[in-house]
Amino acid sequence: MPKKAGIELPLQGAGGLNLKAFLDAKVAQYNQPDFIKNDPVSIPHLFTQKQDIEIMGFWAATLAWGQRVTIINKCKELIALMDGAPYDFIMNHQEPDLKKLLKFKHRTFNDIDTLYFIAFFRYHYEHFESLEDAFIPNQTVIQSDSEGSLTRMSVIQAQTNTAVEAALNHFRQYFFSLPDYPHRTKKHVSSPSQKSTCKRLNMFLRWMVRKDNHGVDFGIWNQIKPADLIMPCDLHVDRVARKLNLISRKQTDWQTAVELTERLKKFDPTDPVKYDFALFGLGIEEKF
Repeated sequence: MPKKAGIELPLQGAGGLNLKAFLDAKVAQYNQPDFIKNDPVSIPHLFTQKQDIEIMGFWAATLAWGQRVTIINKCKELIALMDGAPYDFIMNHQEPDLKKLLKFKHRTFNDIDTLYFIAFFRYHYEHFESLEDAFIPNQTVIQSDSEGSLTRMSVIQAQTNTAVEAALNHFRQYFFSLPDYPHRTKKHVSSPSQKSTCKRLNMFLRWMVRKDNHGVDFGIWNQIKPADLIMPCDLHVDRVARKLNLISRKQTDWQTAVELTERLKKFDPTDPVKYDFALFGLGIEEKF
């Protein structure tokens, strides 16, 4: 492999390609506003209020399996059931308002999961202005009374440059900290501690954290840094990355996503997950 400034760079990929130049060109091709309309990221782009962007970004990422057109349509159905204003609905609904949500379903995500998501969002936004705080270890600390009921939220000085692995493990624990959470809902929120690639959560973090001027990702969060993000390693990304010799690990799990991210950091250490555009585009648009 060629070397630059004493650092070994995996510049040669499949077919002798100059891999960095090839992937940079693909990032430029797909990281454009035209990418939005056919992708689940179009759902948070329907809103301008930060909390609506966070809520529907998280929900769109959670529901992102299956055909993209179906994902987008189901998200729009959910928005309509919340009267077109997710944050306002979550914070101000009354119990009778929840009845219409009982018919919502997407694959294995059903009304029980929907109602718990709403309960969590309401609880969190009663204490914080942004969903980003839910991902910061030592920021959200739950205190219970002697009977185990939630009483209040304490805010402790946030750590800076928190590792995403710690952030995702913390988020899942915090997300399911409300009393009587439905056990079935846990399958919809993964974590590295389960050895999951956490594809959906890493995609959501990319949307919220990455900052550029191309209009796809939002860049509205500041405590998590783009350099710390981990690649959303879905079926298409995994397949293309293996063909380009960017993954050597046989199985596909959290460590695979980390391995891929570390390889891509050789190309751009400050923003490695921008290559999600390239690998995903090559996989789903070009069938590479």
